[in-house]
Amino acid sequence: MALTGLAIYKHLPKTNCKECGMPTCLAFAMKVAAGQAGLDGCPHIDEKGRSALAEASAPPQRLVTIGDAEAAIQIGQETVLYRHDEKFHHPCGIAVRLDDTLDDAALEARLAAIKKLAFERMGRTMAVEMVAVDNTSGKKESFEACARRADRAGKALVLISKSAENLAAAGKAVAGSKPLLYYAGEAGGLGAAIGAAKELGLPLVLESGSLDAIADMTEKAREGGVQDIVISPGRAAAKDALEFLTKTRRAALKKKFRQLGYPVLAFAPGEDDGAIAAACWYILKYAGIVVVDTVDPSAIVAMLVTRFNVYTDPQKPVQVEAKLYEINEPGPEAPLLVTTNFALSYYSVESEVEASRVPSRILAVDTEGTSVLTAWAADKFNPETITKALADTGAAEKVKHHKVVIPGLVAVISGNLEEESGWGVEVGPKEAVGIVSYLTSRWKK
Repeated sequence: MALTGLAIYKHLPKTNCKECGMPTCLAFAMKVAAGQAGLDGCPHIDEKGRSALAEASAPPQRLVTIGDAEAAIQIGQETVLYRHDEKFHHPCGIAVRLDDTLDDAALEARLAAIKKLAFERMGRTMAVEMVAVDNTSGKKESFEACARRADRAGKALVLISKSAENLAAAGKAVAGSKPLLYYAGEAGGLGAAIGAAKELGLPLVLESGSLDAIADMTEKAREGGVQDIVISPGRAAAKDALEFLTKTRRAALKKKFRQLGYPVLAFAPGEDDGAIAAACWYILKYAGIVVVDTVDPSAIVAMLVTRFNVYTDPQKPVQVEAKLYEINEPGPEAPLLVTTNFALSYYSVESEVEASRVPSRILAVDTEGTSVLTAWAADKFNPETITKALADTGAAEKVKHHKVVIPGLVAVISGNLEEESGWGVEVGPKEAVGIVSYLTSRWKK
């Protein structure tokens, strides 16, 4: 039975050291009771207290690690149903399916295509991190060989088979990379699959469209010594998969039903728009891993952007470092544009500056990640903060002409900024889309 915050608090050191990130031990205890933190967050709890609280205070959803070293990803241990309540912590893994019936040339071509599925967005690299090797052939040798080939791609692996024997063989072949074993066979082979996962020390996916059956299977796996479990409805229709995702998440978080407290793997088979839409739905609605068939960059970008957006913290705007950025190797006569450190604002300006091919500098002023108008309205983007940013970044030593270009939306601050900073002020376009024209015509004049 879950403990209350006060019951947990009794076992804490009560020093209010704040090392857990909370202002008091009681606040930390309340977070643990709500399933939003684990006991590991307290560095000073003694073993007696830890033992007394470990089971009751464990997060409602298991954290599972797949892959080794740089390829490792973590899924699960989510604490909320709705992102605005707090945030989602462990981004969903996207795995491209690799059929073990492919000939050598086709297999290598598909692996090469998977490696290229990496894109830059707002200063961050988004990429496919996983390969799902599917034992479609039913042959142990083909499955094992395909797993070895996929392992060289440097991605976390999912090994899928209806045969526990084949799964064990392929898992053993690449055990050092810590793949996720997916048993998709009949119930009679479940014991062997659990035994293989335990022997190899690897996480295991259990498949069933029935929540009751899944609950029984996870209990059996735990009794068999496998703790790192992922559950799946299999290749279900989108409606059924979404129902499975939602019900298991609710059961784990709202009811603290441990048998369903595991991350979920969902399939989005096919390469049409419906499959792409389904993959995005699963990312938004609680999937820990989504297995897809497509390697079309435009389809993968849609999934990666969906994931990027839903796994940001809604209470913390995405922001860049507040500093002076140099684009296209600017000299002392290059223009200096001013914007905020809100990531979307900065990268909108940067992309237009790069498109203009005019060597320039961009000063990103610290506005706590808010946009130009929002920051201006909150008095965070004003003559004083811009002047301070110019001084802190040493802009005067790099810009000979001592002029700044401010966004047209805040033209009203130009006079005060000139007085405050001693710099000349040019009013630029209101929107980033006008920067190319501004730099290539007005600035040069």
